[in-house]
Amino acid sequence: MPQRTTIIWDWNGTLLDDAGICLAAINRMLKMRHLAELSMERYRNVFTFPVIEYYKEVGFDFDREEWEPVAMEFINAYLHALPGCSLTHAAVSTLESFKQKGYRQAIISAMQHDALIKSVSELGIQPYFEFIGGIGDHYADGKIENARNYFNEAGLNPGLITLIGDTIHDSEVAAELQCKCILVATGHQSYNRLFKTGLPVIHNLSEIDSTI
Repeated sequence: MPQRTTIIWDWNGTLLDDAGICLAAINRMLKMRHLAELSMERYRNVFTFPVIEYYKEVGFDFDREEWEPVAMEFINAYLHALPGCSLTHAAVSTLESFKQKGYRQAIISAMQHDALIKSVSELGIQPYFEFIGGIGDHYADGKIENARNYFNEAGLNPGLITLIGDTIHDSEVAAELQCKCILVATGHQSYNRLFKTGLPVIHNLSEIDSTI
């Protein structure tokens, strides 16, 4: 490496194995509204950012109810289930491998910041990261500005950064910031959707060394 290389991690679905609790929460909400519930396959094929568009896709009518209470209904269910989540396959070994190779590591997430810090800390991996940044509310609109601010404040060279995430939005963040991107199909969007970005896609983090 010409100098310390930086890994920017997404959190939900990339390091945190939380797709299952997201599916359970949204299905409870759909059932209450007499709407069709989702399979994991369907969920991974419709989930998107900003998340309000995904809610519309699965049948929520925001002419009949307001978005903010619906979002908080989901978040309350999600946060209740969150302590039961584990890390994705090979997450710890991958973090440790990058640490041993001298990479600096950070998390930039569309999760609300305080909840993000709590989740990372409870799973015992906070020491791996020099920076952990979430967003200011629970509405998950995106994280490009958050990432840009970190890049600027840390004086990072985009050419020496790899962003690792599980959604098309992560590819958009990487494109905006002109850094490399690897997508991992362990989370909230399907392998086929990720593959269509034209970027490297792996099935889980155990495959990362041959890609980065």
